[in-house]
Amino acid sequence: MTRTIFLLSAVMLFASCNSERPPNVIMILTDDQGWGDLSINGNTSIQTPNIDQIAHSGARFENFYVSPVCSPTRAELLTGRYHPRSGVHGTSAGAERLNTDAILLSEVFQDAGYMTGIFGKWHNGQQGPYHPNHRGFDHFYGFPSGHWGHYFSPPIEENGELVQGSGYLPDDLTESAMEFMRTHAESPFLVFLPYNTPHSPMQVPDEWWNQVSELQQSHHSPEQEDLLHTRAALAMMLNIDWNVGRVITLLNELSITEETIVLYFSDNGPNGARWNAGMKGRKGSTDEGGVRSPLLMQWPGVIAGGMVIPDITAAIDLMPTLAELSNIELKISDPLDGISFAPLLQGNRNSMPDRILFSHWMGRTSVRTQTHRLGHLGGLFNIVNDREQRVDLASEYPELVDSLEQAKARWIREVVPEFYEKRPFTVGFEDEKITWLPARDATASGGIQRSNRYPNDSFLSNWTSLQDSILWDAEVLTSGEYKATLHYTTAEGDEGAQIDLSFGDHSLQAAIVDAHDPPEYGMNEDRVPRIESYVKDFRSLVLGTISLEAGHHPLVLQAVSIPGKAVADVRLLQLERIEEL
Repeated sequence: MTRTIFLLSAVMLFASCNSERPPNVIMILTDDQGWGDLSINGNTSIQTPNIDQIAHSGARFENFYVSPVCSPTRAELLTGRYHPRSGVHGTSAGAERLNTDAILLSEVFQDAGYMTGIFGKWHNGQQGPYHPNHRGFDHFYGFPSGHWGHYFSPPIEENGELVQGSGYLPDDLTESAMEFMRTHAESPFLVFLPYNTPHSPMQVPDEWWNQVSELQQSHHSPEQEDLLHTRAALAMMLNIDWNVGRVITLLNELSITEETIVLYFSDNGPNGARWNAGMKGRKGSTDEGGVRSPLLMQWPGVIAGGMVIPDITAAIDLMPTLAELSNIELKISDPLDGISFAPLLQGNRNSMPDRILFSHWMGRTSVRTQTHRLGHLGGLFNIVNDREQRVDLASEYPELVDSLEQAKARWIREVVPEFYEKRPFTVGFEDEKITWLPARDATASGGIQRSNRYPNDSFLSNWTSLQDSILWDAEVLTSGEYKATLHYTTAEGDEGAQIDLSFGDHSLQAAIVDAHDPPEYGMNEDRVPRIESYVKDFRSLVLGTISLEAGHHPLVLQAVSIPGKAVADVRLLQLERIEEL
């Protein structure tokens, strides 16, 4: 049965705006930023005036929560539901993909007549139907994976095609979003601007690096802090602040500031041990420091400037809230976990129900009430007085602990599956002409090695044996003739290897004729040694045409002959449907 959510208070709130059209919406999301990385939250090592001004012009949420890591947070803000409900249970290898039956915020706004665009890190699926262009976004400029390996003029995707980026990646993403805004200034638009920073690799131009010369604050355990890493993260924040300023300036130039809702928040806690107001935990943790995010929100003329909201809110609340503010009626077949906090923006402090929020990751679950947090190991902490979670009050309030433990157990039973179904990687979705199968999504056998244990931007190497293979667990959705292109490198003297690509009863063979052995790069731009893979420029080799019949089989690359020491390093297999069967 369809559950319809009528947004009655939206009419009153929307009517208070001078514009006769629905408001534009701009969601700015940072990657691995800590709550304490803003001057408005007490950071004295840097100043973030443009970001801070969003709060001065609108509202600042003191207790806003996201997931401990990136793809779950994106799933929650897009669906209004806790991420396990939509199949997201990891950050790579397909576990980051949103279930196709989930209704996304982008789809809701697109159906309401908005032009929708995403500029940056998607991280909820690459191949159709998981790709953002199939999830309610008219325009996509960015990358679908969890991180990108180089931030200076890298290859980037635009609506399913590889293009060459221009300049520092956050600047490039911002410029693309601004061009979208200019183009659609006369009609309502939804812009999602999920930056790639301050996620590692820690690359930032000198202009911003040189502005962070002295750190005035440190992590509560200073021996854990890498000062160069902190300096790089804060320099990235200065760059983000500059780019936020560019967006706000453009709204003024287009005379649409009062017609635009702007939100600024982060996807999880900080990616390093740095000052974060002493809170326990960082990225990956379900403690306060791992899941508390800034949320700043402006809509001049509607949201009063300087408003501070202490109520607990979360990423799951954004979908119903933005729909209500935009006077869009939500029709959702499954109930949302989030609730609209639009009444809070009207100053109605008694509008929010007594609620609890759950933070979950990798088998760890904590519970947050308006005043307390139950840790994943059972400790109870009064967050109002003890953000650092230093004093365990469990023995003093056994009844509260028991009720929260019961709530947690009930939530896990209802929300977290006992196991997640392993889904194949899709090929040939509907009108998607080109399907990319990156090394990230492959399984390697034999002696083949991944360039890094973090798969998102990795490649496969050490392919030296006829018994080695590279396999994608694939499901072809549309039968057809597909042109297969391999993105490879191979050393001088190793050219000439014969390889076989097979799927079910069909296969093709090709030779890697030309050597192409460029060096890895990225280390010269890194401010601190990275934990992810370095990158290199891969060459495209058309392998030929293969018939793929709809169905689920392994898609396998294997060598037939190896005249040299190795076959190739592999970054990507591209399949382009040239004829439908």
